[in-house]
Amino acid sequence: MDFRIGHGYDVHALADGLKLVLGGVEIPFAKGFVAHSDGDVAIHAICDALLGAAALGDIGEHFPDTSADYAGIDSKILLQRVAALLRQKGFEIGNVDCTVRMQRPKLRPCIGAMRSALAGAMGVDDDRVSVKATTTEHLGFEGREEGVSVSAVALIYKV
Repeated sequence: MDFRIGHGYDVHALADGLKLVLGGVEIPFAKGFVAHSDGDVAIHAICDALLGAAALGDIGEHFPDTSADYAGIDSKILLQRVAALLRQKGFEIGNVDCTVRMQRPKLRPCIGAMRSALAGAMGVDDDRVSVKATTTEHLGFEGREEGVSVSAVALIYKV
């Protein structure tokens, strides 16, 4: 079987009064992402991991932040399009694993909803999606609540 692994990473700044959408779920918080789309760093990192595994470039190549078509777009739509592109190329998604780094809010209560939203957008079962969250113990831009970073890995295979 033809297995491939990809890695993705994304960062967005946080600012007061904006919407916080993470892993396809809107999370109540005083800050949200400064971004062209909805800024969902988890989905953006996962898209890059999936595209990288298939050697299909990166999210910016497929959905440029210079295009008005993607202004304010729900990132789940981007993830659906990436999953569809992979399937057009003969790939299926084995699993996805991501780690969110942010100081607040605590994400544990949202993890199940994130897994379901991500799995739904990719057209896979929830048990193929892992979301983990960690603080940075008040260190760095994440610890100072200036931004959020996410790393993701994905396994895909030819069908």
